[in-house]
Amino acid sequence: MYTNILLPTDGSKPAAKAIKQGIALAKSLGSKLTVLNVMPEFQMVIDEGFVIPNIDTLKKRFDEQTAKQARKIVDAVAADAKTARIKCDTIIDQDAHPYEAILKHAKKTKCDLIVMGSHGRTGLASILLGSETSKVLTHSKIPVLVVR
Repeated sequence: MYTNILLPTDGSKPAAKAIKQGIALAKSLGSKLTVLNVMPEFQMVIDEGFVIPNIDTLKKRFDEQTAKQARKIVDAVAADAKTARIKCDTIIDQDAHPYEAILKHAKKTKCDLIVMGSHGRTGLASILLGSETSKVLTHSKIPVLVVR
């Protein structure tokens, strides 16, 4: 039924629940997994008159640290997939809009299902904070399984 399942993860508890379900589903269906971590882009807000020396050094350090963390996150999932004897590819990308990167990689890697976690925010919190999961649900052309 599903041959390639995309597992976007940010290393959070909701993502961990989705990973567990995604691995179990992939194992039961004999599917491949594609694990994705979307790193945030470096952004600095500088107020009038406030100067930060050596901003390039800060950006380089930020990029190195987020790449290191992203590698740790996807490698942990790949290890779990290997233990379960599931074929698994990992992808690390950087984008200011994670949902766009998720949809881009789902299409690029020919995934036929996206399994992702949700923080379960409701009411004002969901409006103010937004949700990458709800954006993926809104824009995805393939099925999305949301794990809570």
